[in-house]
Amino acid sequence: MSKIKPIGVFDSGYGGLTVLKEIVKALPDYDFVYLGDNARTPYGTRSFDVVYEYTLEAVKRLFEMDCHLVILACNTASAKALRNIQQKDLPLIAPDRRVLGVIRPSIEAAAEMTNNGHVGVLGTNGTVSSESYPVELQKWSEGKVKVTTQQACPMWVPIVENNEIGTPGANYFVEKNIRQLFDSDSEIDSLILGCTHYPLLIDSIRDFLPNQSIKIIEQGKIVAGKLQDYLQRHPEIDANCTKNGTIQYFTTEQPELFDSRAQQFLEEEIKSIKMHF
Repeated sequence: MSKIKPIGVFDSGYGGLTVLKEIVKALPDYDFVYLGDNARTPYGTRSFDVVYEYTLEAVKRLFEMDCHLVILACNTASAKALRNIQQKDLPLIAPDRRVLGVIRPSIEAAAEMTNNGHVGVLGTNGTVSSESYPVELQKWSEGKVKVTTQQACPMWVPIVENNEIGTPGANYFVEKNIRQLFDSDSEIDSLILGCTHYPLLIDSIRDFLPNQSIKIIEQGKIVAGKLQDYLQRHPEIDANCTKNGTIQYFTTEQPELFDSRAQQFLEEEIKSIKMHF
């Protein structure tokens, strides 16, 4: 049997499982490895230097597991570490390998979907403070995106991870943050969910939007579609991704805890393996 060369999917915790789930739907024949750095989560409150250090460490570990392509399924890692890894590290340590993030596919989708150039972003404190979305949207859209309004939602990740979705307390914070976003710009017509936990709150988010014509950009589906296209355009990378339909899960925390919470994101039972850095 040929050696497994999986696509690596990395996140600081659980949220990247929503991205993995959609990627597996789109590419069911491929092999995957998921790595959650749950022992050091959250990344959103950490400095650029620390997020870069942790993310590079994870990428190197996935390279050791023969991943030739790694997806940073984490907005904070994509915002604070991806560019340095792509520009500084890959040319030195693995020039034939690739690391991709979730921000670029999201902004491409937003630029394509907006009709009036007003895009909203809901994210963690770390992602919002990085200013990655406003900067990249302006750059990529060539003026099509006129306004990018961001709103930090610090309670949303704890709501998801504590399985409080749909409770009165959870709905209070979802409504509050969405109201804050649209109070800042009532013309928003496209909304990026800038955290991979947020798709689990999609029903509540839709309930509190000022109107139902607003387009919601869920990163898992967007990233999955863009990855399909990327592999078609880069056959040299695709050739280094084996196709046996396998998935392995690794966590830096206790596997039993990871497995129980992961079920909420994947809607199926898994068995993960403890990884030490």
